[in-house]
Amino acid sequence: MGLFSFLKNKFSKKEKVEAPKEEVDSVSTYSKGMEKSRKAFASRLDALSKRYAKVNEEYFEELEQILIESDVGVELSLRLIEETLDESQKQKISDPKTINEILVDKMFVDYATKGESIQNEIHFVEDGPTVLLVCGVNGVGKTTSIAKLAKRYLDKGKKVLLVAGDTFRAGAVEQLSIWAERLNCPIVKGKPDADPASVAYDGAKFAKEHDIDLVIVDTAGRQQTKSNLMQELSKVSRVLSKEIPNAPHEAFLIIDATTGQNGVLQAASFKEVTKLTGIVVTKMDGTSKGGIILSIRDELGLPVRFIGLGEKMKDLQEFDLDKYLYGLLLGDEE
Repeated sequence: MGLFSFLKNKFSKKEKVEAPKEEVDSVSTYSKGMEKSRKAFASRLDALSKRYAKVNEEYFEELEQILIESDVGVELSLRLIEETLDESQKQKISDPKTINEILVDKMFVDYATKGESIQNEIHFVEDGPTVLLVCGVNGVGKTTSIAKLAKRYLDKGKKVLLVAGDTFRAGAVEQLSIWAERLNCPIVKGKPDADPASVAYDGAKFAKEHDIDLVIVDTAGRQQTKSNLMQELSKVSRVLSKEIPNAPHEAFLIIDATTGQNGVLQAASFKEVTKLTGIVVTKMDGTSKGGIILSIRDELGLPVRFIGLGEKMKDLQEFDLDKYLYGLLLGDEE
């Protein structure tokens, strides 16, 4: 069974009727959030297949262009096209729709088998607080993502603490404080321009004293040089690990999907200076370049852990490869 058929069966109307409401809502959120990307990818694939009775060299060139313009990444796009072409020649396939299905199958396999195993939800340590370090340049939606993650785990019955470690950006501490108040969630913060490591230390102490389950530490969104960034993040990590064994247990990088390949470059830079355990992609609903998910996985070997598909709190979804591909390829209108 090809991926198109698999997705149609898995998310059919019959299956939705029988599925829990929360699951149906999640599928719908993916479908709505991926609408722009679907029009730029699946709709173009379909239109391309209708223009050709059988594939030729030009068909594969246009296919390659669709992938690149969807931000799948040049290197991955070239490899996927080459693999699809090889398989089509071996099986003597010239039907455009079948070729498209082969391509999509290979996109799925590439993500599923690349890099570290796919894990989404935060794994909580058994003894003591679990610490999540959150990184990302200014403007990517870092503060909002932290709030959405906090809300997610508060709703699961966890005691969550926010630590305002981004002490350099004007307004960062205040913004996080507003979210903490809205969520009725404790927050540890320092004075403006305070040493982020000292704020992290205070947060770790508070977490141990108040039986906190999850500590979410915001970090500076911008440093002058990569060396400064490395020193700052290393210092914060050292301070946390002295107070809480093996902390930080998770380190998420926030990437704005609308920045395209620039976001992938940001991720590569952050990966050089800290051990990232996952990516959170924001503003997916605002871009037509949904292929960035595949590009991140291919170039960095890191899993996308959460994906932002809208403005509401519930629109930050645990990343699900099947739902992502369904939203990218089919959508609720199918």
